[in-house]
Amino acid sequence: MARIMDGRSLSDSIREKVKEDIGKLQQYGTAVGLGLLLIGEHPASRQYFLAIKKACSKVGVDTYQFKLPETASMNEIVNVVHSINSDERINGLLVLFPLPGRINARRIVNEIVPEKDIDGLGSLSVGRLAADESTLQIFKEGYIFKEGYYEMLYECRFMPTVSSFLPCTPFGVIRLLEHYGIGIKGKHAVVVGKSLAVGRPLSLMLLAKEATVTVCHRETHDLGAFTRQADLICTATGVRGLIKEDMVKEGVVVVDIGINVLDDGSIVGDVDFEPVEKKASFITPVPGGVGPVTIAMLLEKTVRSAQRSEFLKSPLMLG
Repeated sequence: MARIMDGRSLSDSIREKVKEDIGKLQQYGTAVGLGLLLIGEHPASRQYFLAIKKACSKVGVDTYQFKLPETASMNEIVNVVHSINSDERINGLLVLFPLPGRINARRIVNEIVPEKDIDGLGSLSVGRLAADESTLQIFKEGYIFKEGYYEMLYECRFMPTVSSFLPCTPFGVIRLLEHYGIGIKGKHAVVVGKSLAVGRPLSLMLLAKEATVTVCHRETHDLGAFTRQADLICTATGVRGLIKEDMVKEGVVVVDIGINVLDDGSIVGDVDFEPVEKKASFITPVPGGVGPVTIAMLLEKTVRSAQRSEFLKSPLMLG
């Protein structure tokens, strides 16, 4: 029987550290702000919007809400993004997806300046991850606020690369695995799904951690032939019951990132949970696994952005 990887315990510890860091910033007159851009009234987007607002209020992050109608034009949305880019009160911007079908989502994300792209989806952020530059962040934190000053762990010459953020959900997966003491180096990891938000960046992070990585997707023939070889399976497809008991080996670690909302309002993942749980060594539940960690990572990155901004303004940078 698998051990359940409860994301709420890790989330709670991250949030406590976020509250502590915000308190230290406030001592120096610095508030932490997160911009939330919601276009239209998509139910999933609205639900996530409300969850983030609630989480921010609990740790002391100020939220700045930008709501545009479904009919908003590309120019209107871009102008809002530009205004947020130049707003010193706002340390990070999260665009709530999905956007209306007529809107080019990549254009919107790429208008966010990298230092406020806290979900790491802009082309510069993605490129730095692919070039194995920003992956420094998955090995240790970039900065520590300590005894009234910023102690920099990375040399200043690394600032351009660490000023990019990693996508919240895949970074949260790495943190969750480490929280439960699950080694990644040398393991065969199978990532199911190749989205730019989860599957692709997660595969790059696992590679940086020296796993052997196989990426599967909707055109993969005989998915089970790959998943049965895996020491670690990470699935993010939104296909209910995709990973079944006969598709996994004994002792596998299973991270379910999929979300499927059923007619009764309950939420399930990609994994046929109960049968797979009997064979796995570790498994994440849905809900309560990766989801809480994703929001906690969003809060952490918003604080990191505020810390970096203050560091760059600090006299310590002179000389």
